[in-house]
Amino acid sequence: MQEVKPNKKPMYFYWLIALIILFLLNAFVFPSALKTRVQSVDYGTFMTMMENKEIGSVMLNDEEIVFTNKDNTAAYTTGNLNDPQLVDRLYESGAVFDKEPVDQTSPLVYYFVSLILPIVIMVFISRWISKKLAERMGNNPTMMQFGMGSGGNAAKIYVKSDTGIKFSDVAGEEEAKELLKEIVDYLHDPQKYTEIGASLPKGALLVGPPGTGKTLLAKAVAGEADVPFFSISGSEFVQMFVGMGAAKVRDLFKQAKEKAPCIVFIDEIDTIGKKRDGQIGGNDEREQTLNQLLTEMDGFDGNNGVVILAATNRPESLDPALLRPGRFDRRIPVELPDLQGRIDILKVHGAKVKTDRNVDYSEIARAAAGASGAELANIINEAALRAVRQGRDRVEQQDLMESVEVVIAGYQKKNKILSDKEKLIVSYHEVGHALVAALQTQSAPVQKITIIPRTSGALGYTMQVDEGEHYLMSKTEIENKIATYTGGRAAEEIVFNEITTGASNDIEQATKLARAMVSRFGMTKEFGMVAMENMTNQYLGGDTTLACSNETHTKIDEMVVEIVSAQYDKAKKLITDNIGKLHEIAKYLYEHETITGDEFMKILNGKNEAV
Repeated sequence: MQEVKPNKKPMYFYWLIALIILFLLNAFVFPSALKTRVQSVDYGTFMTMMENKEIGSVMLNDEEIVFTNKDNTAAYTTGNLNDPQLVDRLYESGAVFDKEPVDQTSPLVYYFVSLILPIVIMVFISRWISKKLAERMGNNPTMMQFGMGSGGNAAKIYVKSDTGIKFSDVAGEEEAKELLKEIVDYLHDPQKYTEIGASLPKGALLVGPPGTGKTLLAKAVAGEADVPFFSISGSEFVQMFVGMGAAKVRDLFKQAKEKAPCIVFIDEIDTIGKKRDGQIGGNDEREQTLNQLLTEMDGFDGNNGVVILAATNRPESLDPALLRPGRFDRRIPVELPDLQGRIDILKVHGAKVKTDRNVDYSEIARAAAGASGAELANIINEAALRAVRQGRDRVEQQDLMESVEVVIAGYQKKNKILSDKEKLIVSYHEVGHALVAALQTQSAPVQKITIIPRTSGALGYTMQVDEGEHYLMSKTEIENKIATYTGGRAAEEIVFNEITTGASNDIEQATKLARAMVSRFGMTKEFGMVAMENMTNQYLGGDTTLACSNETHTKIDEMVVEIVSAQYDKAKKLITDNIGKLHEIAKYLYEHETITGDEFMKILNGKNEAV
């Protein structure tokens, strides 16, 4: 949809500019315009005019002589030569001696120019500004009134447009689109709903992780419904002065009702919609803004054609009064896309760039498991940039695979050169991960091993890609994952009889999984199906909070250590039993720096053609 950008400069800005202009005119232009211009002449000219009796008034001082002509229409100045007979000759010529011979202007003209004229100019500027604002409002009927006071809102307006975003531009969120299509259908044909007694949902809350397309879906609803679309962020309601946020809410809903049918979209609504703390006597600006929002949504007629859409990635922090039926009637999850969703998203964004006909989006989608729509769009863009850097006019499969690694691990650090010893240690470390993964059942196949440092800080990494989409993980799969994480450290200890700091991230991930097995997944006999931790902010990393006593927490720590230690021992046994393969693959990786999954499996299976 075409965005109508509001005039962000409020009225007081124009008044300030007008005052500055008037000050400059009054200080520099008007005084010089009111004063008579004084012309400098030589002493001979002065004597000639005196002899011809052409001098009207004159003023003498030690340094100069200031005089006018007979009718006082011109003023002159010349130097004083200290002539003792000058005064007598001036009397004889009929000159009049005066303290100020140069008449500046009459009092009437002075007051007109210095007082009345500035007021006239001020009125003219004010009327011109008002006319311009009126024209702008007239040209854009869906535009809101901005800057007329500190309570005016700063919503962006998207008007009807043939080039607007449609549901066809949004991929990977089919369930969310189906739920939103009913709202669009109601805005198109409300009669078939009102005949049966149904009313339009007042609001729909879009919840999901960042980058999944919540804002894009809201714009698509407006594009499909072909109605005005008001977009504003929750943070724009929060003001320094008490009451201003509530005034913005009132103004927004007033404009929405005037432009109905329309859609109002509030992004990051958790900024103003957080749970109220219940403190008596509080005068919090955010709480007043929330109360006004609740009041406005309560006052909506169910069939007035105004739909409120809101987006957040922290639904657990919202006030229960905001989520009850009659306000936000629907909660629409916008989750991370599955395998088919990722393929569809890649195709949508891939259609915007020139790609090779042999590009396989399914392979890219499998490698980018867990990626959001925004990350997938970034993968396509990074691939296009890489193709340009490589001097090609089309994006190839290798560009897309490399862009996946860029999004996951960062760019290659070409200026970071490892020493031979460090390079050898990293080779054994990464092969240790891959070897443990390949020797276990129910483990994802190895896609790639590399020891090229990345900007994320990784000196190397092993990429595993599942063949299909998995929504559940068994206890065996989690234990295998922990063993794979410990495989790098195990290889270092076995080969070099020494350990390094390179396993820090592996240790962190293994510990996190082991703790989840004990405290949240109920995978131990000691605690059974009892949750010892609660997860918060599930869409923002999934922080956990302890929900047990300190004694139980100590037992959890002990069990986590036991689980990780057991899998570490398993990884060391697998590597020891296949130490020859470890040396063979590590040598190949050391020489080539990168191994594909096929090359790795050929060496592991004894097919030495790859070496």
